[in-house]
This record gives sequence, structure tokens and C-alpha cells, in this order.
Amino acid sequence: MHVDLDEADFLAIFPLAGEGRARLIGTVRGERAERGDQLRFEDVSDRAIKNLRVTVDQMHWFSTYHVHHRVAQRFRKGRAFLLGDAAHIHSPAGGQGMNTGIGDAINLAWKLKAALDGAPDPLLDSYETERIAFTRRLVKTTDQAFTLATAEGEFANLIRVRVAPVVLGTALSFEAAREFAFRTVSQINVNCRASPLSQGKAGYVHGGDRMPWVVVDGVDNHHELRNTTWQAQVYGAARPELVAWCADQKLPLGTFPWAPQYARAGLPRDALYLLRPDTYVGLADETGSADVLQSYIQSSPTSN
Repeated sequence: MHVDLDEADFLAIFPLAGEGRARLIGTVRGERAERGDQLRFEDVSDRAIKNLRVTVDQMHWFSTYHVHHRVAQRFRKGRAFLLGDAAHIHSPAGGQGMNTGIGDAINLAWKLKAALDGAPDPLLDSYETERIAFTRRLVKTTDQAFTLATAEGEFANLIRVRVAPVVLGTALSFEAAREFAFRTVSQINVNCRASPLSQGKAGYVHGGDRMPWVVVDGVDNHHELRNTTWQAQVYGAARPELVAWCADQKLPLGTFPWAPQYARAGLPRDALYLLRPDTYVGLADETGSADVLQSYIQSSPTSN
């Protein structure tokens, strides 16, 4: 992504799949903003071409819209659920709208399926618990970012034009900062530790976290997570009683021979992780105990 911050406008270019394809986005001010619904690409393209140094051979779609920042008070009422743009809208400054809507859908979908299979109603309540707090933080953050990018006045211009490019450019020259930015924008950092479905901690991983992605000798620990079902994972050796319990309950159990890469990812040896259908960790237990797993299943809102 390339961003142009100047004293008048905010412009950004997002590369798309395919050579020479991109999306341009920017703000419109002054007289043009007053007739935004009548604008054409030709009315604003000169700034994009000049400031971002791009050549536009063909325009496929052009639209103007007003930026809003809103979150519904509830994501669930009885048998009605809100998700995606129906539940929250915000500026495109953080590039988070699609990811957030997809996250809502995945979170709700497996819970609706479980409810149809007989899971208790509190499981459906957890959808709002897990998604609304994150959404409120996201909307607040994107609102602040959009305000910084579009604020007017000498001080705002100083921060946007002189300070922000230097600070961001310097920060993103470090790999750790780029990794943090990637994990934030991709929403890999999103967790639901406060959920009633989340219990325990093993290594760096808490119940409610996403399972870290690790590849050892070509073996990808996320491969089996493509199966949208509850499953357990142990990195090292699983206790015999845990193996027997999982077999009796028909709970898939994946065991990964111990390797240093797992320790570096924060996964302690022989610990147990119970993965939800949406790949989040429901239970993390360093002891790898079948009793702890059974207790979680019996006390969790998922039990039926």
C-alpha cells in the first residue's frame, strides 16, 4: 500500500490481484465535497495521478460515500443476529471492514450449527461477547486514524505531513514492527480471552487466542484445522489416558513430534490445546490431562 499525506488530501493506492490493477481511495473536501454524489473520476483523478505518480489507463468503477463510525448496541436479540456492515461501519482507513465481517460470519456460523445440533442457548450469546468488544475498539481506532489523516489546521498538517511519515517510515524499517502491523491488519492478533468458552494458559498461548502457525519439516500444524470441527492438539507426547478419552469421545487428536520450533512459538512440550471449529483455542492446559479436558467440556456452554 502506498499513502500520500499532504496538507489538503489523503490518498492511498491498494494493489489488487493481477498486473497493473489497483484501487485508489481518497478524501474530497471543499466545494467538491458539497456535490460528492455528482462527482466523476475525472473531477478528482488529477491529484491521484500527480501525487502518487500513477497512470490510469482504464477506470472500472468509481463511487463516493460519506464516512460513518457506528456500532450496534447489540449483536443479538432473540433469534436475530447482526454481523458485518449491519453491525458496524467505520472508515476504510484501517482496511479492516472485510476482515471484520468475515470474522463475524465464521464466529457465528459454527455456533448456529452447534445450536441446531442441540448446544445450549448461552453458546449463541457468546457471539456478541466475543465480537462486540473487539469491534468497538476497532471502530475507535479507525476513527482516530481517519481523523489524523484528514484533520485540518496548521498543527494537524505538521503532524500529518512532517511527523507521521518519518515516524511510520522509521518504525516499519524494523522487521518486528512490520510483523506487528501485519498481525494487526490481518487480525491474527484478535483474541477472545474474556469469552466463557476460553479457559487456561499453556506457554504463551491462552484460551481464546489463535493457535500459532508453525511448520516443521513440511508439517503444517494448521492443516487439520481446515476441518471445521472441535479437535485437540498435543506438541510432544500425549498421555495414554488423553488418547483413550479422545478416542472414546470421537474427538480428533493431533500429536506433533516435539521440535524446538514449537517452543519458539510459545507452545510447551506435551501441553494440550483444544481447538474450536473457528481455529481459536478453547482450552490450553500445560498438564495435558484428560480430566481437565473433560471438566472443560462439561462446564462449557458448548456441552449438550
